[in-house]
Parts: sequence; C-alpha cells; structure tokens
Amino acid sequence: MSQKEKPLERRRFLKQGSAVLAGAAASALAPESAAQNLAGEPWERVYGAAFAGYGERSRFEQPVVRHMVRPYGDLAPGSGAALSPIESLEGIITPSSLHNIRSHSGTPDIDPRRHQLILHGLVARPVRFSIESLSRYPMVTRTHFLECSGNSSRALAPQPLQLPAGAIHGNMSCSEWTGVPLRILLEEAGVLPQAKWLLAEGADSAHMSRSFPMEKALDDALVALYQNGERLRPEQGYPVRLLLPGWEGNMNVKWLRRLKATAEPMHTKDETSKYTDLLPDGRAMQFTFEMGVKSVITKPSSTMALPRGAIYEISGLAWSGAGRIRRVEVSADGGATWTDAALTGQERPKSFVRFRLPWEWKGTETLLQSRATDEKGQVQPARREWQSQYSPGNTYHNNSIVTWAVGADGSVKHVYA
Repeated sequence: MSQKEKPLERRRFLKQGSAVLAGAAASALAPESAAQNLAGEPWERVYGAAFAGYGERSRFEQPVVRHMVRPYGDLAPGSGAALSPIESLEGIITPSSLHNIRSHSGTPDIDPRRHQLILHGLVARPVRFSIESLSRYPMVTRTHFLECSGNSSRALAPQPLQLPAGAIHGNMSCSEWTGVPLRILLEEAGVLPQAKWLLAEGADSAHMSRSFPMEKALDDALVALYQNGERLRPEQGYPVRLLLPGWEGNMNVKWLRRLKATAEPMHTKDETSKYTDLLPDGRAMQFTFEMGVKSVITKPSSTMALPRGAIYEISGLAWSGAGRIRRVEVSADGGATWTDAALTGQERPKSFVRFRLPWEWKGTETLLQSRATDEKGQVQPARREWQSQYSPGNTYHNNSIVTWAVGADGSVKHVYA
C-alpha cells in the first residue's frame, strides 16, 4: 500500500482529527466573532414550532430522497424500483420512508378491515386470518435486510455508470421487523407430511407470487405486521407481508393474501420468466434463494468530491443471506493490500453491518474497495470471478467487489477493476 494513501490506526486518527478540529475552532472563535455569537442566531430569538401529530425531518434534509427507476415512465409509474440513498445514510437501520421499493404493479390501497390471509392446500384445517386476529398471536422482533436479486445490475453496464452509490446498489435496505413466526400459523392449520413447499401470493393487481421450501417456513420466516416500530408502510406490504430473512427480495411477498401448501414448487411467472440466473452454457439456474455475501463503501463513493489533504473515515455496509458478517476488509490500492475495518452490528444474522476504517488521503489517485466474509467462510468475489460464473446477459445476484476511484482532484468515480 502507498505510504501516501493509507488507513490509519484509530488512536492516531482520533488524535490527528482532534488537532484538525481544534485548529478550525480556534479560527472560528476570533474575539469579534465570539462577541457576535453572544446575540444568538435568528432561530434562538423566536418561539419554536408547535408539536406535530406525526414527526417530519428537517427541511434542510429534504434533498435526501430515493433514486427512482421507472422503466415505463408515466405509463406505469408504480412499476420499477425506488432505491435507498445509502450514500446519505448512517448506522444499519434504513428509515422506513427511505426503504427501497420494488413493485410490479404499484402500491394497492388495502383496507385492513377487509383484507384476509388464507392458509390452505395440503393442510388438515384451512384457515382464514383477519389482520385483527393475526395481531393477537405471539410476535417476535428481528432486524433483517431485504435485497432485490437484481440489485447492482446497473454495475453490469458496459461502461461504469457515474451515479451515486444508492442509484447503483441501493435496491436493498435493513429494518426492524415485528410479526408472527410463520411456523405458528402452519401448526394451527396442521400441515400434512406431503407438503414440501408453500406458494405465497400478494394482493396487488399483478398477484405477485413465489414458491419457497417448507424448511424455510419452519425456520425463520415471519408474517410481518410492523416495520421499525410502526405498522408497515403501504409500499412495504401493508397490512401484512411475508419475510424470508436473507433470501432474494421478491420472495418476501408484500400485501400477502394467500399461502398454499403444496408438494412441489408452482413455477409461477415470477420464478420462471424472471428471477433466474443465466449460465455461460445457455441454461438458467432456478431457485437461487440466498443472497450472497456482499459489501459496498458508501463514503466516499461515486459522484462525491474530497478536499485535498484531509483525514477521512471510510464507511459502508456489509451483509450476507447466509448469516452473520465476520470480517470486512478495505483496500486503498485496488486490492493489492487489505486492512480489517471495525464492525457494528455483526452479532445480528442476515442484517446490515456498518464497517468503518480511518483513512488519510494526501491527493494521489486511489482505488477504494471493500471485501466481506460471512460466518460460513464465504468471501465476496472479485468482479471477474463473479462474471466467469454467469452469462453476460445475467443481471441477478451480483455480489462482486465494488471499486471507487479517487482522482488527484478529489473526484470519486465508479470504475471496473
């Protein structure tokens, strides 16, 4: 690694950072400025705003919004995706209002008093649940990520797109979910021994549907009613959705209306014509449920600009559908050498982990990368390694290493390496 651009020991980072801040503070507290500050800013001289029934963010944060992908424009404004602005967020929880959205036919306006969830098929006792009755079952709360299997497909364009990190990799988010373990509802219905699969179907006009194995249903699947402490947002499946932690996003069926126990997968349109992985020999893999181990640096990232000669903290997100993140390494020289980052949230399985690493940049060209390892020993692959497994036309399950190039002028760009 270059001696000019290198990660710093945290103690040294804090010491140098404090020195920089102290210098800035000394400049700001010149005697004449201090005298003016005694009068207070305009907002210190007036009575503040009244309470609100539902809190809103500061007007100064209004530019932080989701990145919209609307392939059909105004013809179908609710079809496509809204990507989370991960480059503007911190921590591991995505605010509900900035959670990514993937929808095939817009967001239905569902009356929870009329909506019902039917559990039928190969069961001893078909059951019909109202939302009110579901709310009476014992609930659990877990923190899990959701990622569309098409996330990072924009990073497969012939030339690197110069877009914010969220516009490329933001079709994923992480929330605290509360709901009823699916196995409780299955036990009540009396699942028959020959039932090996379940079909989940949504109440949107496309009737989005996916098959998934009974093993997952009996493991950690949730019928979710709450997100981040409040009822689900309509765009996230209100009044009830399926949550299959760690598995590709569209299997987590929103606006859940039906679960059918079956002996075999149903091979619906959403698991045959789409959401299959194209292989080099012309075949396609079906039912690649688990989302691979992955990470992305969010700060600094593409379209940002760095002032020369400053101390930074490289920060980003890591996650794995297989369980917990055990390690995230950061490289400031295009993968020649790697340094372990500090992790926050690594105790949670199938959840975002925030990684951080102090970094000193002195103005030379630099390639920034991150590489995650999960508890099963799976390591995030290099871009060329990932591409070698699939046809050039495959756009799903891209978990390859992301590279940002910092130019001598401080500009940050998306590059392939």
